[in-house]
Formats: sequence, C-alpha cells, structure tokens
Amino acid sequence: MVVGDKKPFVAALVTLDPEMLGPWLRNNKLDPEMTIDQARNNPAVLAEVQSAINRANAKVSRAESIRKFVILPTEFTEDSGHLTPKMSIKRHVIVADFSAEIEELYSENLETSGISIIG
Repeated sequence: MVVGDKKPFVAALVTLDPEMLGPWLRNNKLDPEMTIDQARNNPAVLAEVQSAINRANAKVSRAESIRKFVILPTEFTEDSGHLTPKMSIKRHVIVADFSAEIEELYSENLETSGISIIG
C-alpha cells in the first residue's frame, strides 16, 4: 500500500505472501523455512522488492514514484481487519495499525526501510 498524504514523497508498506515465500526462497537458493520476519530483513528479499518497485517506478513520474518502503512483519488479511470481504484494503485501518512504520519511513533513520535507487 502506498502512503504519502501530506508527506514529502511517496512510500510503501509491503507485505510478503506466506504461501509464495517458501517456493521463492527455495528457487533463490535460500532457506525455505525462513519466517516472514526473517525474510523481510534478508538482503535478497529486499533486493527483489526493490526491483519490483523500480519496475513500477519506471511507469510513473518522479513525483509519483515510491522513494522508500518497509516490509511489514504480517500480511493484510480479512481476519486481521486490513481487508474487506471483497479483498479491498481498509486504508484507514492499515494507516492506524502501522502508523509507527509510516512515521519511520519519513524519519532520517534509513536502516529499517528500503531506499529506491531510481532518482
């Protein structure tokens, strides 16, 4: 989910699909038993997410491009309250639940989030 309302740039909250994580890790010669929490800090996973963001950024203007991201330790589900029964995101719930992560994206601490290399 992209964020950035009243912020200096667009950022993203990224989730990993737990069903696809194991096969992706295996295909990339990584431990397929890695947890989402471990994977979200893994350099290969971060690079893959960055690559996807770079591809998306190539299709939009610089002002619309994602400059930073964070991979969340959970996925958005209906059970967690983050999705509707039609699988639409509940933006206000996500923003409330992950307000600390959103604020971190706009802080000066660059260690906990991805940084787009597209300038």
